[in-house]
Amino acid sequence: MRKRFGIDIDGTVTCPSALIPFINEEFGLNLTLDDIIEYDLNKVVNVSDEEFSKWFIEKEPLMYEKSPLAKGAEKILNKWKEEHDLFFISARGPELLENTKTWFKKNGLYYHHIELIGSHDKVASAKYHNVDIFLEDKHDNAVMIHEECNIPVLLFNTPYNQDPIPNGVIRVNNWYEANDWVKNWLEKSKKSMALL
Repeated sequence: MRKRFGIDIDGTVTCPSALIPFINEEFGLNLTLDDIIEYDLNKVVNVSDEEFSKWFIEKEPLMYEKSPLAKGAEKILNKWKEEHDLFFISARGPELLENTKTWFKKNGLYYHHIELIGSHDKVASAKYHNVDIFLEDKHDNAVMIHEECNIPVLLFNTPYNQDPIPNGVIRVNNWYEANDWVKNWLEKSKKSMALL
């Protein structure tokens, strides 16, 4: 039973600490992932929003190009691609599409579709592409997608997404836990279909 997966890229497919070395180098800091307790990165750097934004836009292509994969992502995504459709939906701007495709190729990842929407509001894209499940690291995105689309959302557990979650948003600590949850979900779906 083929399903359509909606999958965020940064902090989900990429390691959630991917941008920290760049921030540390630029701003003379010594942050670790445990120090990032809010999604909004410029709150941890003592500079104006304008200055941080200017730096981020300038460095964005390089940071994405150098982002390491989250542990287990390659193995599990490449297993899923055989049985399901993988739709990567990211807040990256559309101008980064070629950069993103190059990164996928370099890291040996297959995709059925990549959509860079330039915004954190992924609900419209999730609905448009009719995804059955979503994988995300941003707390409010996970909650909104679950509530608006009425689908399960796996929230990759990080220090910056610790607010409470509703039923239907499921915390996973890594790609192996995500894979186990998906396996159980697919089994339950098969049994439900068999009863119809």
